[in-house]
Amino acid sequence: MLRIAVVGGGVIGMSIAAKLANEHRVTVLDPEPGCGSSHVAGGMLAPVTEAWPGEEELLELGTASLAAWPEFAAGLTDPGLRTEGTLAVGVDSADRGDLRRLGEYLVSLGREAEELSGREVRRLEPSLGPAVRLGLSVPGDLAVDNRMLLRALRRACAEHEVEFADHRVTEVVDGQVVHETGTFDCDIAIIAAGAHSGALHPRLAKLVRPVKGEILRLRARKGAVRPPLRTVRAQVEGRHSYLVPRDDGGLVVGATQYETGFDPEVTVGGVRDLLRDAERVLPGLAEYALLETQAGFRPGSPDNLPIIGALSPQVLVATGHGRNGILLAPITVGGIADLVAGRPVDGPLSAAGPSRFAEGER
Repeated sequence: MLRIAVVGGGVIGMSIAAKLANEHRVTVLDPEPGCGSSHVAGGMLAPVTEAWPGEEELLELGTASLAAWPEFAAGLTDPGLRTEGTLAVGVDSADRGDLRRLGEYLVSLGREAEELSGREVRRLEPSLGPAVRLGLSVPGDLAVDNRMLLRALRRACAEHEVEFADHRVTEVVDGQVVHETGTFDCDIAIIAAGAHSGALHPRLAKLVRPVKGEILRLRARKGAVRPPLRTVRAQVEGRHSYLVPRDDGGLVVGATQYETGFDPEVTVGGVRDLLRDAERVLPGLAEYALLETQAGFRPGSPDNLPIIGALSPQVLVATGHGRNGILLAPITVGGIADLVAGRPVDGPLSAAGPSRFAEGER
């Protein structure tokens, strides 16, 4: 039995901890588990509608992880998985052109994506407005309630006797995790601290950066039109927006994207832009209650692929997931479990190894 330290208590960190605790003694080190970017996320499991030419490795990785999601969810108590599928929609002529190109690209790769007229889109989702002129139905792209998932993972960790330590980690070296009040000795340390991972190991210093994103949480008030059943990914005059339904009339609207470091404040302009674009797609949104505005930090990498592998014999890393952390949780857990067991990582995950970067590469 190994002594394993998992640095980071988000979806990735707790998923890894719960898995490894079947065979090892595991401690999660995080001053506020469940309160980072995983808490702010929209929860889309959407590798197909996120796809873009030139990111075929990311699409393959996301598709493989999505296929593992039903089994991953089945091992948790009420993780909030939604299986209604995703609609990608466009508004103006340029948006519709981009959507058609995406559809053609997906079909060329053998992915399921059906083009729909605006009228056909509204038959599926009557709450969507007349500004929506074209859609792609992608039934295989799913969603999950991120906060239900975090609660389910915390329960799974408790069931497997994972320990939690509220230490703020400053450095990870072979055999030791350094924190503000001392050190924590371990056989293996796993860095899964999201956007903060870059400060914990010299090989990650120039590879992981924070990408700020703002989201809104809304709820349909009495008498307001109900949210769509499916996740809606919209392009509105070139700007990207998503609307992800929650139970009991809830709706998550996102997301802005800024390269501004660790700036935690939600801006007036960000809220304005999110509401403006979302209302073009779902006109009844104006009658909703605005419950929450939040900013989070996606862990970006230089090539948009995650960084999953060994940094040294006793230090593993699982970070750099960008906007796809929740989607990639199952395949990340599998890869880390293989490395801990001494097995090689293969398949789509082999593209995510840290060795692809030269020492110090930006």
